[in-house]
Amino acid sequence: MQDLPEIFESFSEARRQGFLTMKSLKEQGYGVAGTFCSYVPVELFMAAGVIYVGLCSTSEETVPEAEKTLPRNLCPLIKASYGFAVADKCPYMYFSDIVVGETTCDGKIKMYEYLGKIKDVHVMELPRSQRKETSRALWLSEIRLLKKKIEEKFNVGITEEKLREAIVKRNRERSLLKAVYELSLASPPPMTGLNQLQILYGAQFRFSHEDKVRELEETISRIKSEYAGGKRPVSGEAKRIVITGCPMGGATEKVVRVIEESGGVVVAYENCTGAKQYDRLADETGDPYEALCDYYLAIGCSVMSPNPNRLELLGRLCDQFAADGVIEMTLQSCHTYAVETHAIREFLKTRNIPFLSLETDYSPGDTAQLKTRAAAFIEML
Repeated sequence: MQDLPEIFESFSEARRQGFLTMKSLKEQGYGVAGTFCSYVPVELFMAAGVIYVGLCSTSEETVPEAEKTLPRNLCPLIKASYGFAVADKCPYMYFSDIVVGETTCDGKIKMYEYLGKIKDVHVMELPRSQRKETSRALWLSEIRLLKKKIEEKFNVGITEEKLREAIVKRNRERSLLKAVYELSLASPPPMTGLNQLQILYGAQFRFSHEDKVRELEETISRIKSEYAGGKRPVSGEAKRIVITGCPMGGATEKVVRVIEESGGVVVAYENCTGAKQYDRLADETGDPYEALCDYYLAIGCSVMSPNPNRLELLGRLCDQFAADGVIEMTLQSCHTYAVETHAIREFLKTRNIPFLSLETDYSPGDTAQLKTRAAAFIEML
């Protein structure tokens, strides 16, 4: 592969410089809210003038510290999240005035009890169904409760006007991030899947809306320009792969690397790091609380039962990106995604799309095994 544009690295650099950036924002008087999940309606923080950030949970570094309290056979994402908190090794956790969790899985729910002893933790009660009116009523009430919590915590007022403005801003970010991954509709794509992931994952560490929008626009323009000029960082022979499953970033980049070292290219991410967050826009015209309720409740996470929205999005991405195959990444002990693997396999069978499920954790110890399986799958394609 050829050398890649420098702008890809700026997003990774934003992550590396996170401590200094967050320290500066705190010194300027900003409040900070840490989140773990795509279900948390970040527009409420935007409307309150509060910085929001995804908390460190994609490295094995602090898992041993977490295992002093949590069971070893727990999901690595949960252990890493708690480990970074108790070890004081996450600048975002350190500077967070409040941590907002959600009831997406039993392990997280119990971990939040321990986390609440060292941080101010607010947990949103997420319904497990998207079809019942009672589920919508519950989630709407939880959004209003979070609004009240933010107002009390930071001594601010969130007006409907400010919330509508925040929805418009966040929709702008979603549209640009979607435009980034849709660049890979081209054949061959203008960037590797790893570079795409760097942008999608790294963009959350740009804390100024204006800076984030500007940099994404520049990134899109530059990639288009270099592609039009003949730059081809990906072979035209690379098999086009859509990734689904658990959230990706940090240590789990190893899955993308083994796919692309084995003759594939990841063209789209269905999971929370990618299209699941950015495929749709929230309504900008009606009641802003109902708009947020409907937008976030429709996310096709495996915690929902049934979960048709995940199948719909995955099928559409496969068609849109002309996928040669789908690879699912599940984290060890992530039971909802592990159970749903069968449903995904059966769904893709009806569409004659080859499927491979890979289970992993945050350690590098299984990299060779992952590469063996990914290489065999791609050779079969």
